[in-house]
Amino acid sequence: MSYQRILVAIDLTEECHAVVARAQAIAGEGAIVRLIHVIEPMAMAFGGDVPMDLSLLQQQQFEQARARLDRFVDQYPSLTTERCHLTYGQPRQEVHRMAAEQDCELIVVGSHGRHGLALLLGSTANDILHGAPCDVLAVRLKPDN
Repeated sequence: MSYQRILVAIDLTEECHAVVARAQAIAGEGAIVRLIHVIEPMAMAFGGDVPMDLSLLQQQQFEQARARLDRFVDQYPSLTTERCHLTYGQPRQEVHRMAAEQDCELIVVGSHGRHGLALLLGSTANDILHGAPCDVLAVRLKPDN
């Protein structure tokens, strides 16, 4: 079975190249492969109650992520900037939203598979798996040395 519409969730680390490569390897001829990187709002990291304005820091965070995403995408001639999405929010919700909006047949995500059944896929990969609107492929990443 080949997939024609694939969404690849990346965190912009070097390990993501293996995830993108796997997605491209299983893509059908003429398939559309999209990338998504989700930036979690800083307030979420602090439980939502932050007594200061984080808008400038978030703008810098977004600009840095955009530059990193552009450098990442430059390594893949088949990927275009309009197929690379950068968004704010909770990763699970944003990946599911994008997959549904683009009528994706497959979501590809990296997995460290660190400890036990609950963490087999890692927290983000595990989150994306549950409630996904399509198939999900977790690509096993090399363990940390």
